[in-house]
Amino acid sequence: MDTLVLAAEATEAGSSGLLANIAILVLAGFVGFAVISKVPNTLHTPLMSGTNAIHGIVLLGGLIVLGSLENPSVGDQIILVVAIAFGMINVVGGFLVTDRMLGMFKGKKGGE
Repeated sequence: MDTLVLAAEATEAGSSGLLANIAILVLAGFVGFAVISKVPNTLHTPLMSGTNAIHGIVLLGGLIVLGSLENPSVGDQIILVVAIAFGMINVVGGFLVTDRMLGMFKGKKGGE
């Protein structure tokens, strides 16, 4: 009987933890939108390219976790591969945007 009570308490704690995590995610989304919407257009591109380049942390973390798991489930592997793919897209995109932005400041050569 005590085992059932402990299992029920663990389930309740897990679901309240999930609810708290979802609430934090939603609030972070609202705060992020409020902050980004206040950024002037002249600063948007440099901030976004820098943020996307920093996203390499997700790429590195996904690679480390994928390499350190002994027996990852198929679900774990799918989530990690998706995280690695999105991280790589953001890193490459961040550097491409930065390169394009810096290209706007280069002078034209030879009357072109």
